[in-house]
Amino acid sequence: MTERLTEGLRRFKREHFPRLQEHYRSLVALGQSPRTLFVACADSRVAPDRMTSSLPGDLFMLRNVGNFVPPFEPDAGFHGTSAGIEFGTLILGVKDIVVCGHSHCGAIAALYKPMDPATPHISRWLELARGAQIDAPVSEDVLRRTEKRSVVLQVERLMGYPMVRERVEAGDLCLHGWHYVIEDGTVQALDVATGAFVPLSE
Repeated sequence: MTERLTEGLRRFKREHFPRLQEHYRSLVALGQSPRTLFVACADSRVAPDRMTSSLPGDLFMLRNVGNFVPPFEPDAGFHGTSAGIEFGTLILGVKDIVVCGHSHCGAIAALYKPMDPATPHISRWLELARGAQIDAPVSEDVLRRTEKRSVVLQVERLMGYPMVRERVEAGDLCLHGWHYVIEDGTVQALDVATGAFVPLSE
């Protein structure tokens, strides 16, 4: 594994970096100014920059198990995702926040399985999607629907962040919910007016 990664680094430096060298230098000289904060799952099959054909510097990415957004909590705890939302919104001044769920999400599937006492942090974290769970026998359709319902839940929770709500209400920030189907390479976007997910990438 280490050798494969090292060879990948060499290939990047040899083949890819030269084509973007001036772009990287510009990012260093001028700093980053991404337009979009992209909240994605840590799933290794999800590659936001490839999905969106983005260049380095285009996306400020937050990744965690399940692409969940915790509630805003003004306390002294360690809040990694919340800190990223604050940084993207207040420091970088992004114009869009995308919460991107995906098909075959292990975190969503875990909602329908018994909790493992050996993984207390995962069990607690999954509570952030519990409201999306459907009271029905587990099936592929139920899982896809739950994945989308979770995206809606996370987008709604973003509005509990004062700096997000203020900028949305001022018209300076837009929130988006996406559902990426890994096997098809397609994305559906949440239509806030109807609550439905509509094709975005076709």
